[in-house]
Amino acid sequence: MQPSNSHILRLDQFLAQLDQFDQVIDVRSPAEFALDHIPGAVNYPVLNNDERAQIGTLYKQESPFAAKKLGAALVSRNIANHLEQHFLDFPREWRPLIYCWRGGERSGAFTHILNRIGWKAMQLEGGYQGFRRTVIDGLEESAQQFSFQVICGMTGSGKTKVLQEIGAQGAQILDLEGLAVHRGSVLGNEPNIDQPSQKGFETALWNALRKLDSSKPVFVESESKKVGGLHVPDALMEKIRNGACIELRSSTQTRVSWLIREYHHFLTDTNHFKQKLALLTAHYGKVQIAKWNEAIDAAHFPELVEELLVKHYDPSYQSSIVRNFPQYRTENFVQLENDSDEAFAKAAKAIVEKQA
Repeated sequence: MQPSNSHILRLDQFLAQLDQFDQVIDVRSPAEFALDHIPGAVNYPVLNNDERAQIGTLYKQESPFAAKKLGAALVSRNIANHLEQHFLDFPREWRPLIYCWRGGERSGAFTHILNRIGWKAMQLEGGYQGFRRTVIDGLEESAQQFSFQVICGMTGSGKTKVLQEIGAQGAQILDLEGLAVHRGSVLGNEPNIDQPSQKGFETALWNALRKLDSSKPVFVESESKKVGGLHVPDALMEKIRNGACIELRSSTQTRVSWLIREYHHFLTDTNHFKQKLALLTAHYGKVQIAKWNEAIDAAHFPELVEELLVKHYDPSYQSSIVRNFPQYRTENFVQLENDSDEAFAKAAKAIVEKQA
């Protein structure tokens, strides 16, 4: 049940037309969709997780023909359910893009039925696998095309907040930590939110970069190669690390105040705080970890945060920044006066002006 060639969107047309569709529909199983998908896509699976596993087992253990018979019944039933539950109110002009894993049977069946009804549905050539190649190639191209202005600074200096302010003031930014859903340190995971998969992270990077103008600089934070459990693609990381650097400096007092505000969830969930600090046991030993835990129990948070900065984070920053960012210069910096919104806006404006 394949659509005609006129209903197939070629990969070389994909980028130019992606934003023109009323809806992008991923008909793969929920598990496949959760791992990664085209940005903005909705999931209307023609086989759920269990059904997909059942068909796969039947294909291997009995025959492809037996699998296709049962698969056709399940797919037809699921498409009918989606039509009744989601599509009946759509007008004739509604124009969706449909894809599955390889652009084959699942998306072909869905596209065929929608077109027979009268909608102008398109099927993505190559499916998700074709899209994945587009992402990989696009990230490689972006690493060549874009120039990056790197905001350096010690932990707690407010780099992420300043980066967001720079974006609010109209300059281009790439928020690696936001896309990775992680703040980039042992304490950096966002509470109650999982990081995306590696493929999902790369898709988010690709989608962010495709919306930017490669003829203008892009502001980005200095990061390690890994943001939490995710790896920044090598070519992109190399280009970022060779970008021009400007350092955001803050007093220790400002940094402590800002970190307590930003990581307030650790002050209310102290057991989680202790679990994270336990990851540093191999580096500092059980005695030091026990002392830090005592500070947590006593609610001596400002003192603890300052000690963590001085003993752990600052030496790590000083040793890595020069090694990994060859354009870093100590004399090129902007001072953050305090952790007020006005101070962040002022620092962001100064960074943009220095770059210009």
